[in-house]
Amino acid sequence: MLLEGYYLQDESGIHFSREQASRFAKGVAGDFNPLHDVNAKRFCVPGDLLFAVTLAQRGLWQKMAFTFAGMVTDALQLSLESPQPGTCLLADDHGKEYLKVECEGGNTTDEKLIRDLVYNYVEFSGKTFPHILIPLLEKQQVMINPARPMVIYESMEISLDRLDVDEITLKFDDARLEVNGKRGTVHLLFNLFSGDEKIGQGDKKMLLSGLQPYDAEKVNALVADFNKIKDAYDPDNPAL
Repeated sequence: MLLEGYYLQDESGIHFSREQASRFAKGVAGDFNPLHDVNAKRFCVPGDLLFAVTLAQRGLWQKMAFTFAGMVTDALQLSLESPQPGTCLLADDHGKEYLKVECEGGNTTDEKLIRDLVYNYVEFSGKTFPHILIPLLEKQQVMINPARPMVIYESMEISLDRLDVDEITLKFDDARLEVNGKRGTVHLLFNLFSGDEKIGQGDKKMLLSGLQPYDAEKVNALVADFNKIKDAYDPDNPAL
């Protein structure tokens, strides 16, 4: 799946360097969340990379529910275990869980299908900000804190009617934002296709914190800064 360059696996388990995780976030997913910067104080491995590694190692099931329980840092040594049928856990040496995956239905290890889903999904996921999130915030007249933008990937579910297909593509369907004081919940809905045939759907859920009243000038500056960082990204020198 060409994921070998984005994580390490040895006798001590699965682990991620800052450079690997940041390169995946920016170079593959187009995700420029500052939490994935190599020099970030609160660095974390993108959830999309954990999703990709899980599918690469355990295959694709017709129904999968991913729940993210903690921020994975470059200091962690993780293992991917299956304590019971239909469940996978990504946990550290002390048993703390960082990702729980519940699976149902048929399973495939077809590398092309898994690659199709992974790369279609992470490309879609990486476009959350600003393309999808900013219009949602404007409609609700709230915004994330520009000084400390906290957007947390909480969970994702996918459901496929069949696996006997030659390809999987993804199309964005709809997005919803529910605001409760300074917190918000975002649902990103998408459909999965094989050619012109719809074969499934999915829902990505994110949590927002530190919401404040919408300020167009501050939002425009935040988007401009984001685009500046994105435009300056050099895949040949990803640490910058």
